[in-house]
Amino acid sequence: MIRIEPRGRTTKALTLGVPILSAIVALALAAIPLAFAGANIASAYGEMYKGVFGSLFAFSEMLTRATPLIFTGLAAALAFRAKLWNIGAEGQLYLGAMAAVTVGTGVFDIPGVMLIPLIILMGSAAGAAGMALPAYLKTKFGADEVVTTLLLNFVILIFLQMMLEGPLQDPMGLGWPQSAPILEQGMLPTLIDRMRLHSGLIIALIAAVVAQFMLARSVWGFRLRAVGENASAARHAGIRVKRTLLSVAIVSGALAGMAGVGEVAGLKGYLTADLSPGFGYTGIVVAMLAGLSPVGVVISAIFIASVFVGADSMSRAMGVSSYLADLVVAMSLLCVLVGGFFARYRITRVRPVQEQAS
Repeated sequence: MIRIEPRGRTTKALTLGVPILSAIVALALAAIPLAFAGANIASAYGEMYKGVFGSLFAFSEMLTRATPLIFTGLAAALAFRAKLWNIGAEGQLYLGAMAAVTVGTGVFDIPGVMLIPLIILMGSAAGAAGMALPAYLKTKFGADEVVTTLLLNFVILIFLQMMLEGPLQDPMGLGWPQSAPILEQGMLPTLIDRMRLHSGLIIALIAAVVAQFMLARSVWGFRLRAVGENASAARHAGIRVKRTLLSVAIVSGALAGMAGVGEVAGLKGYLTADLSPGFGYTGIVVAMLAGLSPVGVVISAIFIASVFVGADSMSRAMGVSSYLADLVVAMSLLCVLVGGFFARYRITRVRPVQEQAS
């Protein structure tokens, strides 16, 4: 007879080791479909490695892919710490992107030194608004934020398509559903010449460091963690739970909105309905793999981005489906959930009463 019981206090080594071990196990499990596909496993993983670290261009492409994942991972990590389940980062990303192209395509004739901060501010505010509404419905009426944020994603995408075929459509785009390009002075500076890596990465890293400091050292971070641990006890201790949840929602939405700003003002320069291949949803995996740690989100985002970019390279070199990347990401999340369970609980064998008596 077996029994599942809490471990008590989880050690730091166990907390840090679970995500790392989960990533290794996921890569090991991915070797099974690779073998069935007839690929040489060592060569396949070698091509993945070269696709990420084989050149400066490959490495910069991986960091470019990681940038929006850091933002959406931070958005999910902070919200989840407060037990506010933000599943709407995808929609908030598009709200940020829409706000960026609205103010960045010539509405304001101002120099870049003022236009870029304005684009960032408006994009963050739009993303914050996209999460503030579900948080208000939760605190005011008890609405389930999982449902409201998830459904709001589809509402925002439909609204985006309407805008791209209406007010935001590029008059020079020959009817193609895309926005007018952002002015050159409104684009985020690139970090490496002739490569796509842009300064949105620096903003994302700063955001991760600030989030880690605020979470660990500030009164706001203490309130957030208290509400996440036990909202009733936090309320009894005098913490304004509803205000804390709303503030976390605003920060979370703003971070997701920044992912959209980075993609249009740092990378593409214009907005289309397929801007994001699911950065908002992948950000949840990033946050879970990081154990909801802001600094851990950076490492997790780099790992996930490496898997996607490396799988694309492997696909081109060996003819293996690039969908293997999705499989690795899914298995990573599954391994993290299983590993997290065993980090918090242990399975013990209990002798039956008759066996004890004898």
